[in-house]
Order: sequence, then structure tokens, then C-alpha cells
Amino acid sequence: MFQSPMSGHSDPKGYKHFEDLLAPAGIVLNGPNEWDPQVNDQRLFRRVSRDGTLGLGEAYMDGWWDCQRLDELFSRGLRAGLEDAIRNNLRFLLFFTFSRLFNLQSSKRAYIVGEKHYDIGNDVFEAMLDPYMNYSCGYWADAQDLAKAQEHKMEMICRKLQLENGMQVLDVGCGWGGLSRWMAERHGVEVTGITVSSEQAVYAQQRCRDLPVTVQLTDYRNLEGKFDRIVSVGMFEHVGHKNYQTYFKVLRSVLEEGGIFLLHTIGAGRGGYAMDRWTDKYIFPNGLLPPPQAIVNNCDGLFTIEDWHNIGADYDPTLMAWFRNFNDAWPSLKDRYNERFKRMFDYYLLTCAGAFRARDTHLWQVVLSAGGLEGGYRADRWSRKRTLEASLN
Repeated sequence: MFQSPMSGHSDPKGYKHFEDLLAPAGIVLNGPNEWDPQVNDQRLFRRVSRDGTLGLGEAYMDGWWDCQRLDELFSRGLRAGLEDAIRNNLRFLLFFTFSRLFNLQSSKRAYIVGEKHYDIGNDVFEAMLDPYMNYSCGYWADAQDLAKAQEHKMEMICRKLQLENGMQVLDVGCGWGGLSRWMAERHGVEVTGITVSSEQAVYAQQRCRDLPVTVQLTDYRNLEGKFDRIVSVGMFEHVGHKNYQTYFKVLRSVLEEGGIFLLHTIGAGRGGYAMDRWTDKYIFPNGLLPPPQAIVNNCDGLFTIEDWHNIGADYDPTLMAWFRNFNDAWPSLKDRYNERFKRMFDYYLLTCAGAFRARDTHLWQVVLSAGGLEGGYRADRWSRKRTLEASLN
């Protein structure tokens, strides 16, 4: 174990610098607490100084440091405002500027995230997720496990959409088809799902083969037809700020007058757009978390905002459940994935859990209507257990 680097005295960005940086958050280098990072390689400090959060994540993947509770480390660090001190170097500023100047989520680039992340292998996601394969935040009110939390989330979405038998529903970013299947099974609607992942498209169509569900491998910009309801869960994060207006215009063009659109998206917690170099390189290429005003400004004149619900705190237990499931299944996965992949996935799940725990990142369900609903809108969030269980039986 690396205890007290000699380079720290001569390197202004060495051990002492980071020791002082972490102190306000109650984090101690090589300290006794579960959230204290244990340094295995003294090159860590220079790497983080040079590459920011990208260097921090890659160093963890390479075994240069460890931590028993990455989730708590990041929660504490974010609450203390340490992210900007680590992230805002020249390389990040260049990365941020480039992403703002160019359309990284154009039609030609729309399938990159599917190939990079969602197509890594269904075996990983089958091991990690609930039986319906929901790769999005669960709703943990009155739920004791992941499966129930995801059922609660799906049913809450259906209630907010005010689904009726025979309706035509568009599922934008349908993933492995869990929500499409739930809506068709439980509410008697006909669903068209779209995804940019070839693995997801095949999987979703197979699982919904006996239901009125059609799954298409296509980008949202290619949509045609008319739908009574639209739902988009965990997809808006891949749209990109240069395409928000196009996204809302396309969805408005295929939504019937008086129809309802539910947007379920992760959102930035501190006003501006949020992005991260490590996440961009290893998990979600070209991803961007929007601030609230990005949604408000770009849907203005197209949709009426009927309801805005923040369930971001529920993403923390969702991610921790995924982490436990992934690690429980690792013995059956390790022959197909190496140890560096495992450390990458652990880092991804736990740092995200920490961000939601710190309330640095949010999860919004925004209900939009085409033309405004006559008489107004009443959101059905069913906080009482007996109401929820009755709807599932």
C-alpha cells in the first residue's frame, strides 16, 4: 500500500494538494473509513491533475486506487463541491467546447451509443436488471426490491399517460421492450417501439412476439404516423442540445391533438448542461444531461407542460441494486469479460449512485400535452400502497 508519496512535497498537484482538497468532504487519503480512497500508485495524482475525471476513472480501472464504498466517496465529494476542482482543467474545457460547437448526436452518429453500450452483451443486462429489463430509475415508494420498484415505475407511467384500451402508443427508446410489454399486457394498447440498438431491437421483438407490439431499429428523426400517446424513458440524454428542437418538433408532429407525451429523463442538477469525459469515453458516448430550461425552452410553443415530477432520489437504490446483481452474477460472466471491464462497470454504477444520493443529478418525469388538456391534468402518483397493489392485481 502506498502511504506517503515523496513526490507530494515537490509536486504542487501531489499528495498534499489532494489531501487538502478532500478534507472539507471528510475524505482522507488512505484513511480508515469505507469511503476513503486507498492509493496504490503514486502516479495517480499527476494523472488526475492532467486528465481530471477521465484520469480518475481510468486510474481506478487500472488498479491505481481502490475504495470500499465508491458510492459514498462520490456522494460526499459532490456535496462538498469537489467535482469542479477535479474536472475543470484545460482538457475538459476543450472537450466541453467541442461538444457545444458540433452536433455529436446527428443522424449519422445516432447509433454510436447503441453499438458502444447497449450492444455490449445482453447477458450483462439480464444479470443486472429486473425481469422486465428496465434500464432506468425504479420507483421505490412501498417497494422492497428492484422488481417491484420497476413495476411501480411502469404502472405510474401508464397512469400518468391515462392509457385506454386500443390506444396507439409510441415508445421512443424502448430498450429491451419492458415498458412496451407492460403497456400492451396490462392496458390493452398497441405499441410501436423504436431503438438505436440492434441487440435491443431483436430482444424486444422476441419478448413481445405474442403482443400487439412492433419494434423498429430506427432514429426518432425517421418517425411517421400518428399516436394517441408517446413515452420516452431514458433516451433524451442521448439527443444532444443541438437536436432538442428537432426532437420536440418530430414528436409533436406524430402526436394526436389532445394527446399526452411523458418524458422520463436524467437532468443536470446545477443549472447548466452536464457531461463527463470518462462517462463519454466508456459508458455513454455523446451523452448530455439537460438543465430544466433546455426542456422548457425547446418544447415552448409545441407542448403544454402539465406536470413535472422529480424522482431522482429513487435512482440511488436502483443503481445499488444493479451493482449487487452485477457482482452476484460476476462468477458466471467473468469468462467473457475481463477484470478491467468489471472495475469499469462497478465504477460506473457506484459513482452514479453517489451523484443521485448527493442530489447533484435528477430524474424528471415531465408530462406534456398537445394543445393543453381541457379541464387540466391531475397526475396520478399513488403514494399509498393499497392503491398501487390494487392496480397490479
